[in-house]
Amino acid sequence: MAALAVTASAAPLQAESAGTDVTVSVTNLRNTDGVLRACMTRDEDRFPRCQNAQQGYRVVVPAGEGAVLHFRNVTPGTYAIALLHDENDNGRADRALGMMPTEGFGFSRDAPVRMGPPDFDDAAVTIGSESSRLTIRMRYML
Repeated sequence: MAALAVTASAAPLQAESAGTDVTVSVTNLRNTDGVLRACMTRDEDRFPRCQNAQQGYRVVVPAGEGAVLHFRNVTPGTYAIALLHDENDNGRADRALGMMPTEGFGFSRDAPVRMGPPDFDDAAVTIGSESSRLTIRMRYML
């Protein structure tokens, strides 16, 4: 499978003052189907879905090995990042038997997944005033 480099910039979920840039490289995609959905949030109660999170950023890019996501003007603070390889681009994480994810996922700090998604603290990264680079490895259960 040929590598496809994809880059995109994330817009904040709410207006933020000028900040720093965060670059996330994505590895271990099993195919180039669909899109990658990413959210980066400071809201512990909304992680990992980030629905209605007021303190974060989202980006959606075409899937491709070597994908790079850019979060721009990030206000320094503690964030957690969640990725979904939405292979059929239906806007949600598909599941088998109601709970086993059938699509890929990944988290900052390669946070462990046990009987559900990781806690915010397990995925938390500190973003300072300097640009940051992270790598997130996609994982697949099925």
